[in-house]
Amino acid sequence: MAEVAETTVAEVMAELAALEDPKARAVNEKHGDDHGVHLGKLRAVAKRLKTQQELARRLWETGLDLAGLLDLIEKEMRDAPDRLQWAMNHCLAQIGIEHAEHRTRAIDIGERLEVLKDYPTPPNCTSPFAPIWITEMVRRQG
Repeated sequence: MAEVAETTVAEVMAELAALEDPKARAVNEKHGDDHGVHLGKLRAVAKRLKTQQELARRLWETGLDLAGLLDLIEKEMRDAPDRLQWAMNHCLAQIGIEHAEHRTRAIDIGERLEVLKDYPTPPNCTSPFAPIWITEMVRRQG
């Protein structure tokens, strides 16, 4: 039973990281909150998940911190089921793109795990391989 909860926590953490919005974070920080997900999107996640006491406890224990999330991705992404692996890869890329202080580690994790490294990518599209994705999106922001 605990194994199912761990996967669910990883899925929720990956989804929340993918919903990270720097503008929402800036607004929330003005109000003393340290989260970067628009409240409407956060409420939609909560509504979908409903009340799951064990999941809530495990999420609370994570503190929703990015270094801890990177630890989880590094440990579990390579062997995760396809859907979860895609979510974790997206999360890894978003952390690397949006959080310069974690960018080097996110790229390193992607390079070592090589998840989606050989994914066929059409011309003029960005590869879903996290190191390429992160580098390209940061270049476009520059």
